[in-house]
Amino acid sequence: MILIALGSNLSSHAGDPAATLRAALTYLSRNGVTIAGVSRFYRTPAWPDPRDPEFVNAVASVETELSPAALIARLHETETSFGRVRSERNAPRTLDLDILDYDGRVEDGPPVLPHPRIESRAFVLVPMQDVAPAWRHPVSGRSIPQLLSAIPEADRKAVIRI
Repeated sequence: MILIALGSNLSSHAGDPAATLRAALTYLSRNGVTIAGVSRFYRTPAWPDPRDPEFVNAVASVETELSPAALIARLHETETSFGRVRSERNAPRTLDLDILDYDGRVEDGPPVLPHPRIESRAFVLVPMQDVAPAWRHPVSGRSIPQLLSAIPEADRKAVIRI
């Protein structure tokens, strides 16, 4: 199973952040990535500056013949096509796409697999439950509920279904 995180907190040529995520999924499906499932969309506060626009986040389960390196290149190409400009780290952005897990591989990258911060991100784990409820972390073996229980309650409650 290949899992991709999607996020947006700025509008793109496709529309508001939710419309951008939907359009990005369509774009990927036309470019070598089959969308097998998509979580509900969730609203989350921006980090590290909660004064920035809120994010819309989701997780997709996908299938592809692309290698992890080729897939991350395709994701970056997709981000660029939706107006993503890489400036400072964690700045607001039209589109953010990350590989969370690629068939349980553990690799130093690029890209690093599984995503190195997956265990600490409620905004990833909550939507991940929608599309991969039985998923376990390839290194720790911990389930999504186990990982979520280690995240502060305030962070978990900040992930709101829309």
